Formats: sequence, structure tokens, C-alpha cells
Amino acid sequence: MPAPSPGLHRALLGLWAALGLGLLGFSAIAQEPFWADLQPRVALVERGGSLWLNCSTNCPRPERGGLETSLRRNGTQRGLRWLARQLVDIREPETQPVCFFRCARRTLQARGLIRTFQRPDRVELVPLPAWQPVGENFTLSCRVPGAGPRGSLTLTLLRGAQELIRRSFFGEPPRARGAVLTATVLARREDHGANFSCRAELDLRPHGLGLFENSSAPRELRTFALPPDSPRLAAPRLLEVGSERPVSCAMDGLFPASEAGVYLALGDQRLSPDITLEGDAFMATATTTASTEQEGARQLVCNVTLGGESRESRENVTVYSFPEPLLTLSEPNAPEGKTVTVTCTAGPRALVTLDGIPAAVPGQPAQLQLNATENDDRRGFFCDAALEVDGETLSKNESAELRVLYAPRLDDSDCPRSWTWPEGPEQTLRCEARGNPEPSVHCARPDGGAVLALGLLGPVTRALAGTYRCTATNAQGEAVKDVTLTVEYAPALDSVGCPERITWLEGTEASLSCVAHGVPPPNVSCMRSGEAGVIIEGLLRVAREHAGTYRCEATNARGSAAKNVAVTVEYGPSFEELSCPSNWTWVEGSGRLFSCEVDGKPEPSVECIGSGGTSEGVLLPLAPPGPSARTPRIPSELAPGTYICNATNRHGSMVKTVSVSAESPPEMDESTCPSHQTWLEGAEAAALACSARGRPSPQVRCSREGAPRPQRLRVSREDAGSYRCLATNPHGTDARIVTVGVEYRPVVAELAASPPGGVRPGGNFTLTCRAEAWPPAQISWRAPPGALNIGLSSNNSTLSVAGAMGSHGGEYECAATNAHGRHTRRITVRVAGPWLWVAVGGAAGGAALLAAGAGLAFYVQSTACKKGEYNVQEAESSGEAVCLNGAGGGASAGTGAEGGTEAAGTAEAPAGGEVFAIQLTSA
Repeated sequence: MPAPSPGLHRALLGLWAALGLGLLGFSAIAQEPFWADLQPRVALVERGGSLWLNCSTNCPRPERGGLETSLRRNGTQRGLRWLARQLVDIREPETQPVCFFRCARRTLQARGLIRTFQRPDRVELVPLPAWQPVGENFTLSCRVPGAGPRGSLTLTLLRGAQELIRRSFFGEPPRARGAVLTATVLARREDHGANFSCRAELDLRPHGLGLFENSSAPRELRTFALPPDSPRLAAPRLLEVGSERPVSCAMDGLFPASEAGVYLALGDQRLSPDITLEGDAFMATATTTASTEQEGARQLVCNVTLGGESRESRENVTVYSFPEPLLTLSEPNAPEGKTVTVTCTAGPRALVTLDGIPAAVPGQPAQLQLNATENDDRRGFFCDAALEVDGETLSKNESAELRVLYAPRLDDSDCPRSWTWPEGPEQTLRCEARGNPEPSVHCARPDGGAVLALGLLGPVTRALAGTYRCTATNAQGEAVKDVTLTVEYAPALDSVGCPERITWLEGTEASLSCVAHGVPPPNVSCMRSGEAGVIIEGLLRVAREHAGTYRCEATNARGSAAKNVAVTVEYGPSFEELSCPSNWTWVEGSGRLFSCEVDGKPEPSVECIGSGGTSEGVLLPLAPPGPSARTPRIPSELAPGTYICNATNRHGSMVKTVSVSAESPPEMDESTCPSHQTWLEGAEAAALACSARGRPSPQVRCSREGAPRPQRLRVSREDAGSYRCLATNPHGTDARIVTVGVEYRPVVAELAASPPGGVRPGGNFTLTCRAEAWPPAQISWRAPPGALNIGLSSNNSTLSVAGAMGSHGGEYECAATNAHGRHTRRITVRVAGPWLWVAVGGAAGGAALLAAGAGLAFYVQSTACKKGEYNVQEAESSGEAVCLNGAGGGASAGTGAEGGTEAAGTAEAPAGGEVFAIQLTSA
């Protein structure tokens, strides 16, 4: 078979290649998940707004594509696999645009959702009633047209800032728009003037937008309460023409009372009332005046209006005319004996009565006639008129007075012949005469002297007393009368007739009398104060008991006067033992003076002068007789002895001998009773050394403060403390505090080593020594020979060694010393080390040790111990032995291991030489 040509081969290869590529492309198309996408897929747009939609696909080569929607379009932009289109004036509540592409013979689609929202631009609250009765329901209705979606709306009805009802429309269909909220509210008084409003909230925050709010214009509610009762109308049933009468209209339970309207009228005449408010009540008052044209029956109307409702009251009022009656006298001022006619008239329908006598018929006058006499002067006539109006009888009257002219008359009743007046108070002097015209009266002394001021109020004096002639005169004649005036006055006790002070002399005769002035003449009596009923009369033999205060009293019909009279009885001086003793003791420092009071009137002067011994010619200072007298200087010393006292006044003198002695109170000071005293423990017990100065000699007693001191034969430390010493004599006491200190010999109470039981070579140890003593003891130490580097504390109570060696082992002695003695105690310190060290030390340096020990012992004895004390601190860095405050061989043979005592000042001598022991033992 022939082979294919090269061209065919190439054609087949191309076909296979094309088929392969086609199959490969088909396979890719078949396997690729192509889609169409619309963005935004869900959109919320404000109504009337615009929106760009982007329609795209992932198809490599879409055949065609587009966007289907009923909304208006404004512009389009395209690409190979996308399409963008702007939608404008979107108003439909909800639309679903479709994005599509044709790809590989398939249609790819994507649906979107566009919803619109509308803000609550219009929030309307239905108008409220102009007036709303309290206690009745009214309706609040709120409309929000077009706002939506309704499911995102919330409406709230408010009273002021208070929420009344709030409703959310969540769950309503998405296409629903607009909302209405209605509520029924009970009207209250406090709602009057309150503003009601509606608030709308469109909450699009869950959709990525904001919260849109709006409120309606507030509407004011006016509430009212008007009771069903009619107002209370108060008015006169009858009203006279030309008269003014008050009318009133009142009502309770109104709210608000200030908004109520009041109409008040009488017939066609509207009144202008004054309104008074008090809480929920009002009162309208007015004054009405009727005119002649209104005469007859009329109605008074009161109308109250509130909240479109009204309440009304009516009262019938009768308007009438009733003129005043007329009363006339033919001659109002008629001479005595003249005939007078009296006439009474009134209106045409009135019936008149003159002094109780009626006229014959209504409208006719009434008359009477009389012959004028003195008794008719100032006679009154009365005219009464009666008129019947609307079943009620009204009356008016008129009066007139008749004057009759006659000559004066002076009667005893109006002008008495004898007048008696008390002095002092103001009186109106009257002497009245009858007569018309009224007479003038003049009263004067017949000799042309004083004139009485009649009819004037003035004080009555004694100068007015006497006889006067009174004359009454008028145009009709004259009358004359003599009168006598007597002026009475209360008694008076003056210093001339009754002096305030009277002085009598003891043993003479005298009388107590007082003369008083007064009208009528007064009676005078005197009696001693405190002795009622005992009247002093006649001559008296004057004695001292007559001195005192007497009360003299003068009495008459006009009163009484009283006066105290002080009677003084004078007499010569006399001494009394109680007030001026014959024996007197002066106490030093007491500040007292000799008191010598002498009886006598006037008060005698007293002077006391020494008559012998140390008091010769000395003037004895005397205590002043009274608190107001000047006190003489109080002497610091007074000479005892005999003094002669002389008392003198204008009625004589008297002398008395006085014996004066001098004493003093106790006194203690540092010289007689030292404040600090010292005892020695163990000494024989004795009393405190305290004494006192004073006359007589004071007795001194001392007692311990706090716990009492027990009785002992010997002084103990417990006797120390504070004692109070008290010195006493008849003139006082003196106290002093004494501090007692008890001193005692020293005792080493404690001697201890730390650490106890020994110390290794190179170790540290401390010795502590505590002593009891007063005054405090001085501590000293004695150490073993060869002990170096020893340290002492500041008060020597502690001995310390750092880096102990064998030379530090041995016996240490602590000694305590004060002014009363010395006491010691000893303690042994063991310094122990290894046997190897002991052996080596013994072999290598035995000879040297023995030589050094002997030399050192000799040196210590010959140097430091000869001084009796060696300063350890100076020897700490030297190779010298230590011997402190104890040169010699230590304690006597009788002293035990714990130590012994030595008396102060005892010589310390070696007892056979010092012995130094060092014990080296195994650890």
C-alpha cells in the first residue's frame, strides 16, 4: 500500500490537533462552574433616590448579557464580562432586578432585591378638642403617612416628656408603608395646659443606615370641670329707685376657675362685677342702682360659662319709688305762749302718721297745734310714712325739734349753793342755767377778786376756796345766785411740824409729837415700828430702849399721810468683856488685830497705849470698828505687856486694862528638818531628825507615805521612801516631806560564765558580774597570771576574752566595793585542748614555759600587785599579768569557793603568795 503523501499527513495532523483542542475546550467549558452575579444583591434606597447595579459573570466569552428591571435607567457602562447600570427615581416599595448572561448555550441569572424607605417627614397628631371635661376619655391619634417600611417604625404618644403609649410595627410586610397609632386617655385636672405630641422613629440601623426621628407639633389640652348645679345668686328682693345695693353670684367646684366667664345683669342693664377667686370657687360682686325707667318687676341674671358649657341663675327684683316724708313747723323758734302748727306729708301712695296719729287716707297730710311753754322747748315731733310694695310694707320717718324762747333760771340741781371738791384732780366747774336762748353764766367773788372758769377742765387748788356770785343772762332776762366753794385736801406731814430725826439723851424727859396740815383737820398718832396698837403719848423718861423708828400717821376724809421718825438715844461709853477682852493673845503671821468695840452713842473713839515693860508707850493697833473703816497696817511683831484702853465721846469717857501675850504657829525648814536623810542598813533603828519652831513648842510626828513603816530594831532597805512630818500647836500646822535613803554594803549577787562548762583554745568566753549595793559598787577583777587580751565593759561588770589560750584558764575573782565594805566571788575557767598539742607544747617549750611563768609571776607581784590595781585595758596588748583591785593572795582562808567580804579600809596583804593554776585536759 502506498504511503500517504506528506501534505495529507500534515492535514490529518492538523485535524487531529483541532479536534483535540476542541475537545479540550469543550471539556473545560463543561467542567467550569460559570455564574452570574449582581451587586448589590440586596439594597435599601431612600424613596426617589438612585442606585448603581453591577451585573457580572465569570464566563470567559459570554454571548450576550443584560439587566431586566422596571425602574428608570440613567446610564449604562459595559465590559466583556460585566454591565453597570444606574437606576434613578426609585419609588416602588420593592423590585427584583435580574442580571443574565448567555454562556455555552446556557443562561446564567442572578436576582437582586431593591427596597425603598421613606423618612417620617410628616408626623401628624389629630387636633384635640377645644375643651375636654375632666373625668371623660378623649382620643389621641397619630398619623405618619408614607413612612416605611412599616416594620421598622415605632410610634410613641407623649404627655409632655412622659410616654403614654409606645408601639413598634415590627413584623409588618416589607411593602407596607405609613402607620397610625390611636389611644384613649382619661382627662385629668393636671392635664390642663399639658402638651401632647407624637414621636416617630424609623430604625434602619440593622440595615446599615441610621435612626430617623421626627415629632409632631405639640397640641395643648385644656380640661375643665363645671358642676351641674346653678350658681348661687344673692340679691335684694326689693330695690328702691336711686339707691345702691350689692348683688353677688358665687359657684364652687369650677376648674380652672380663672377661665370661667361671668355675665351679671339686672334686666337690660349689664353689671360690671369684681371677680374674686379662691381655689375652685369664685365670687362675683357688683353694685346695682335702679332708675325710674326700671320701676316694676325685673330679673337679675347670673350666667357662668366654662369649656363651652354654661350654668345660669335668675332672681326676681322689684324696683320701686318711695320719697322721704316731709315734717314742717309753722314757727320752729316760738316765744313762750305762742301757738305752733305741725304738718306731716309724704308721696301719693304713702300713709303718714304724726306722733302716732295717722292721716285719714293714704296721700293725705297729718297735722296738730299746741301753745308753746317752757316744757315744750326741745320737744321732738316724728312723722312716719308707710308704703306697701309687693306684699311687704316699707316705712320711712322724719323728725323735727321745737325751740321755745324763755328767761334764765338757776336751779340748785344745775348750780348748787355749796360746792366741796378734793384738791388735785382736774374738775369741770359747772354752774348751768336753763333758758332759751342759752344763758351765759358768770361767777366771781363779790369783792371783785377771783373769777371761776366755768365749763373748763382744770386742777382744783386751795386758792379757789371761797364764796362767789353767779349771774345768768340771755335776751329774755337775768338770774342771780350766791355759791360757796370748799377745797378739801389730804393731810401733810412736813419737816417743821414732824421732823424725820429726833435725838434724846438717856435719863432726860421727852415727848414725841407731830403736827399735820389738811382739810378737814387730820388726826395724828405715832407708834413704834413692830409694836402695832401701842401709841406713844405724853412725857417719857428716856432710856436706851426708846431708840428706834416710829411711824406717825395723819388721817382725814381725803386720805392719810405717814412718816417714819427715827429716834436716837445717846449715852456715854462703856466696855464689855466680850467685845473688848481683858486678855488677848497675838499670833504671829495671823494678820489679826486686837478688837476692842465700845458701846456708846455717838460711837466713842478708842486708843490703847502700853503702860510698862517692853510695851511702854507703844500704841496697840486696833481692828477697825466696821467694814468701811480703813484697816491699819498689820504689824510683823508685837510687844507683849499691859495696855490701857481709853474710850471717849461727847457724853463722857472710860478706861480698861488689857494684858497682851504673843505666840506663833509651827514652822519647819531645811535646818530643823532636812528634806533628804540617809540611814545605814543594819544600824539601830531611830526616828527622823525633825523639829519645829513655834510658841507653844510644836509636837512633830512623822509617818511614811503609802504603806506604813513596820516596827523594826534595825534599819532595813524597805525603810527607804517618802515620809510626811507634821508639826502641830494650837495655832496651826506645818508639814514637810522627807525622803529617806537606805545605804547597804555590796554583795556580788551573780557571777556567771558564757559559755558555761569550759572553752576550747581559740574560743571566746565572757564573765558577767552583778552586784547589789547602795551607793552603787565599783567592780574590779583578778585574773589568772599570764592571761592576756582581756576586755572589760564600761562599768567593769563584764569581762570578755577573744581567742582563749591556756593562760586564760584558772580562777577569776570579781570584787564589789562601796563606802560600806567589799565583797568578792570567784569562778574557775577551764581551757581544754588536744593531747597532741599538749604533748608538743610540753616537749618543745616546757623549759621556756616554766621560765616565763616564774618570771611573769615575779613581775606581777613586784609591779602591778604592789599598786593594788592594774588597768586591764592598758595590759590587753602586753605580756603582763593582770591583777585588778586585789593585790595580794586573794581571799582569806575562811572564804569559800563562792567568795567572801572584806570591810572597807581593811589592808590587803599576800597570804603566802599567789597561786596560779592552769589545767590542760583533753577535749
